[in-house]
Amino acid sequence: MADSFSYSDNKGKGGELHQPASDKYPTMTTAQGCPVSDDQNSLKAGERDPTLMEDHVLREKLFHFDHERIPERVVHARGYGAHGYFETYESLSELTSADLFQRKGEKTPVFARFSTVAGNKGSADLARDVRGFAVKFYTKEGNWDLVGNNIPVFFIQDAMKFPDLIHAAKAEPDRGFPQAQTAHDNFWDFISLTPESMHMVMWTMSDRAIPRSLRFMQGFGVHTFKLVNADGKQHFVKFHWKPKGGMQSVVWNEALKLNGADPDFHRRDLWQAIERGDYPEWELGVQIFDQSFAERFNFDVFDPTKLIPEEQIPVKIIGRMVLDRVVDNFFAETEQVAFCTQNIVPGLDFTPDPLLQGRNFSYLDTQLKRLGGPNFTHIPVNAPKCPVRHFQQDGHMAMRNPKGRVNYEPNSWDGGEHNPRACPAHGFVSSSQAMGDSKLRYRSPTFADHYSQARQFYISQTAVEQEHMQNALIFELSKVENLPIRQRLVSHLLNIDKTLAEQVANGLGFRSMPDAAEAAMPPRQDLPVSDALSILKNSPNTFSGRKLGILVSENFNAALLRQVTEALKKEGASYEIIAPKVGGVCADDGKHQAGDQLVQGGPSVLYDAVLLLLSAEGAQSLAKLAEAKDFVTDAHAHMKFIGYTAEAEALIDAAGLTGSKDDGWINLEKVSADGFLKTLRALRYWKRS
Repeated sequence: MADSFSYSDNKGKGGELHQPASDKYPTMTTAQGCPVSDDQNSLKAGERDPTLMEDHVLREKLFHFDHERIPERVVHARGYGAHGYFETYESLSELTSADLFQRKGEKTPVFARFSTVAGNKGSADLARDVRGFAVKFYTKEGNWDLVGNNIPVFFIQDAMKFPDLIHAAKAEPDRGFPQAQTAHDNFWDFISLTPESMHMVMWTMSDRAIPRSLRFMQGFGVHTFKLVNADGKQHFVKFHWKPKGGMQSVVWNEALKLNGADPDFHRRDLWQAIERGDYPEWELGVQIFDQSFAERFNFDVFDPTKLIPEEQIPVKIIGRMVLDRVVDNFFAETEQVAFCTQNIVPGLDFTPDPLLQGRNFSYLDTQLKRLGGPNFTHIPVNAPKCPVRHFQQDGHMAMRNPKGRVNYEPNSWDGGEHNPRACPAHGFVSSSQAMGDSKLRYRSPTFADHYSQARQFYISQTAVEQEHMQNALIFELSKVENLPIRQRLVSHLLNIDKTLAEQVANGLGFRSMPDAAEAAMPPRQDLPVSDALSILKNSPNTFSGRKLGILVSENFNAALLRQVTEALKKEGASYEIIAPKVGGVCADDGKHQAGDQLVQGGPSVLYDAVLLLLSAEGAQSLAKLAEAKDFVTDAHAHMKFIGYTAEAEALIDAAGLTGSKDDGWINLEKVSADGFLKTLRALRYWKRS
């Protein structure tokens, strides 16, 4: 019937056209499956008369639209996810009975979600913030959620303080700003009164808090967990995700401009990488230790503000995660995915970490609020991929219920698929643990050292990274209006590193230094440098997975472009063409080259390095354009490598950089395309800073 329609037959009274169903377009229906005849016009009593209440199509459409938003997450609201798999490198049966770790080469489906903590869903990607790093493993024995961050420690030691931390970090309640940033009085007031936060502050003021890409950041389980083998033997474990592409961050000025140029920078980067087949990979590593190590370690292994340096317990790589599929629908999957730290499987168990214990309670409660009821595990992204058998029934939005007459246990009915029983031999069994004999609200003295590991993290950074941390603290505290808050924070810094405190105080214009904060436990000065804590000391030495921005003009050198793009392909890197007009330009060989970005819309902050591939006339023309000059000056200011030829000099001169060229400027008339790519593997020319 639909094929017999024509546009002339399908006009509303007002003459509006709407496309009918056909072999190409299936017939639209309501949510109840009723075919829809007109999706453009509501049902009215007459041509110029009121809409009728009986218009069930309109009512259903508006009803669903009115309710299509669910409460956003209180924290980690802005997130992005993808599907993939986890591959086990070797059997870990001696350490754990967890099914996914029993067989070499086993592939377990996963869904990973990355997020910022403080901002709402509409905030920008490059906020200075902790990044959530949550992975749901769909194992054969149920879902395991490893819900961590890109930083291995946390601000607080006890879940009792989590609401206070987040209230302090979020927008101030009387004014509703600032959004997605901690540069305000409330946050630093809380931090300056909470010494246990100082280790985490060092991490968040470092480049770890402004990653270049979700693909280029580490992940951590944060807490100490347990591995339990089939014989009940226990080991403690800390989980690490290590990116195969190496670590990389941006600089702060770059982050500010990226948020303006592309607030979805991290989302777009992950999406594009997967779509072009450059699948992001992380290796999962573990630090395994026993009670004996825990007792002799300098700090309490159940304190979530502490880490175990890799030099003391090396990270053993046990598998890899590959993200190879984007979601089909953002809301259905990324927005509705529900992670719970309590979701573990046989072979894993919790420890008495007081922050972890509180998280185990909080996450489940959160899902009830966000997803409307107890049946959120019926949503496909949350549903286990193994058999699910229980007598739980009904409730809001139940997608399945027990079959048959029996919905209770014990019962005397015959066994079968729909009449399950607990299995002591294969079911989850909590590991044994000695308990105290008193109920008390208490903070263990073993949690009292708040500064030593903060100092260790700071002294483990390169001079460049330390300068970034100093500047970050100066920037954040410069937004604090209350002078005593600034002074209190600097008094804590004196317990970490005197030079750091003095640099921050000088940057803020202090006329005198405060006294060092009173420490619950004297800071240790003997903890050694840990190179694993630095990004720059662990450079990936590759340009693979990175992107080159190539600024072109009319009559550019086509042969050189071919040489560079071939070298990029061999390296596993990508590129974009930035042109005066997005329609493109004509090369010197007469061929047309389309543009990926307009000069005004493709600033150099979007790229890891840039190439100025211009004709002399094109450079003179671009020299009159402010955005073209910014393209060059920003790349230089952000310590990026800049490729160029002599024809680009007019633009370089207009940008005021003719006398500023250093070894980070590569003349492609003197260096081959392969040599250029080899130089780019260093990612930044830090000597320029």
